[in-house]
Amino acid sequence: MIITIQGQAGSGKSSISKLLAKRLRYKHYSVGDLRRKIARKHGLTLIQLNKLGEREKWTDREPDELQRKLGKEKGNFVIDGRTSFYFIPHSFKIYLHADLETRARRVFRDERKSEGYSSLNDAERELVNREKSDRFRYKKYYNLDITDMKHYDLVIDTTKLTKKQIVERIVEALKKSSSYPKK
Repeated sequence: MIITIQGQAGSGKSSISKLLAKRLRYKHYSVGDLRRKIARKHGLTLIQLNKLGEREKWTDREPDELQRKLGKEKGNFVIDGRTSFYFIPHSFKIYLHADLETRARRVFRDERKSEGYSSLNDAERELVNREKSDRFRYKKYYNLDITDMKHYDLVIDTTKLTKKQIVERIVEALKKSSSYPKK
């Protein structure tokens, strides 16, 4: 079973993906981590890489191809990424969202300081800009609206939930799914 987790920045994609993979004893992949690595390789921040991506498709090509390849060649993994559901259409697709203030607080105190937010207001502003950039790129290159909930098998508002509660909701939904491995 392949599980793709998409959602807004700060909604818990990375944290929940790691915890879910551990719980299921699956491998975990993170498109965000790969994109940060690509950005560093080019001397850019993730925000700068995304902005550049609005003009140059190469910034998305490597992560997109990795997702396609994983979906064709591997099984039993969890991957978090904005377009993972699109590149791995046979996956169980999850969308996480939360209110802007909660997401800004989460990313501002996150261990990944590479985004370099100077304040909570700065984090909020950059989250909004990042989402606009993501939506623009995916619409431009794939004619894809990542915010259309019809793409997803499960949608969770993580604003007031603990990580444990979120993982439990996902596991319960997976158990009801026809693709969940029966023991």
